[in-house]
Amino acid sequence: MIMITGVDVEQINTLQLTDIERDIVNQKKKSEIVYRYVSLEALEFELKMRSAIINAGKALKASDATFAVFKNSRCNEQLWTRTDSGGFRLISGMRPSIGINDIFKNGQLYSFECATAMIITLYKATLTVLKKDIFDVYFQDLYLRDWNYDSDLQLKIIEHNNEVFPGDIVYFKNPDHNPATPEWQGENAVFLGNGLYYGHGMGIKPAEGSIASLNRRRIPGSTTSAYLTDEVVHPDFEYLRNLSTSRHLLPGNHHTEDTIVARIGAHMYTLYSN
Repeated sequence: MIMITGVDVEQINTLQLTDIERDIVNQKKKSEIVYRYVSLEALEFELKMRSAIINAGKALKASDATFAVFKNSRCNEQLWTRTDSGGFRLISGMRPSIGINDIFKNGQLYSFECATAMIITLYKATLTVLKKDIFDVYFQDLYLRDWNYDSDLQLKIIEHNNEVFPGDIVYFKNPDHNPATPEWQGENAVFLGNGLYYGHGMGIKPAEGSIASLNRRRIPGSTTSAYLTDEVVHPDFEYLRNLSTSRHLLPGNHHTEDTIVARIGAHMYTLYSN
């Protein structure tokens, strides 16, 4: 069930939605779980973000970026510094939007594992929806590695109760993976809808295909199958929506024709207008 504060749910029909966005709405309407939104705009923003996550996953698959464990990761060193732990830190002064877009433009220069791929996918989707000026303000000092190093997307981990929506990040666990290949202990993947998942290093497959791929990387003789876990990850959509509308200068901030400098917490950020 969908509930929108102060709005008749039938007003959803006034939104210009893609087929996949309409499918998400219909799935939520039929659910026994109540999905609450503060406004019609909040629902619309989530749907646009989910579409962007799907498209970013497909684009990363097509980018020629390859799979590698952390010790063998690679990046474009004109934009990123590779850390000792295999992550990528954006070079100081580089616009975050340029760094993220380069991964999709020059994918052959990059190799990383599946959790990093999911973070990259989420950043690309956020950049698409928020646009580069806002993204460059709020996503300074990017560090790409895995979930433990990300905070500015405000990621939410939710038990899905058998309800997974296109644009969710899921995890296939391989409990009996071969210790010689710890990178196959599981696979992070974007649910693309229509029963398909994108996992970096595995490609686009149905759940059964992802599970079969992991099962081929078990301890020899194991009969314990890999499986899709009951948790999903996605950004805090309402938090990101608020970023998209909070472009007002705070008292004491300064701006020129080309830039706006804004204070957010203890940090100063520069918004480029060109």
